[in-house]
Amino acid sequence: MPDNDKWIVRVRAAPDSPRLTLICFAYAGGSPHLFRSWAGGLPADVDVLALRLPGHDIRLREQPYTEWKALVDDVSVILAPHLSMPHAFYGHSFGARVAYELAHRAEPARVFVSGCRSPDWPQARPFLHDLTDAQLLGALKAMGGTAPEVLGNAPVMDVVLPVVRAEIRLAELWGDAHERVLSAPITAIYGRDDTEDTHDAMRGWTSFGGAGTEVVEAPGGHFFPDTHRADLLTIIDARIGRDHGHD
Repeated sequence: MPDNDKWIVRVRAAPDSPRLTLICFAYAGGSPHLFRSWAGGLPADVDVLALRLPGHDIRLREQPYTEWKALVDDVSVILAPHLSMPHAFYGHSFGARVAYELAHRAEPARVFVSGCRSPDWPQARPFLHDLTDAQLLGALKAMGGTAPEVLGNAPVMDVVLPVVRAEIRLAELWGDAHERVLSAPITAIYGRDDTEDTHDAMRGWTSFGGAGTEVVEAPGGHFFPDTHRADLLTIIDARIGRDHGHD
């Protein structure tokens, strides 16, 4: 059994018995510590956890996943102790795909997917994961979301870029392989200034979730969870409360 301590970052623990556990999944190459700033923006009775995949933070020297099945199989085992209690998933971009795949193995109260095309929407071409290192670095710089000092640090990027490439590859080759839709409602959130994961690219999510599935606009571009965090947390907070009988 893998060591859960290296897989799971506890962003915030509810002081008493949690009403719900929100489990979060970062974008390709993203640190689970991105969610640290969420601790004060959600109800006090909600536990917040974030997944740390191989290749991230203290696992920097571990090889990233290259196949969806292995990723979902392993993470399902790791998260099992947390899935017997009420829970919801949140993921952005690559992380949204992880959340959706895991939701087929669990019974979440709701799945939040942001900055992620619906499973039936074609992936934009050319594939980023096929670019040279220099081209990929240029694309990452243009997208934002990665600090310039990190992109400009060659020794760091020598280690980080293969992880980013592997996770972008999974994201770009991902499509829906499930014979059923989720019973849980999906809240699909797009940035109004996002030029890739637009409303058109995300509106198809309404065909993949249960009653209450919706597509919601947020301010900002592709990395609006970083630039407009308060707006995103307001959207999540409203749904968590509504789903569980709280105002």
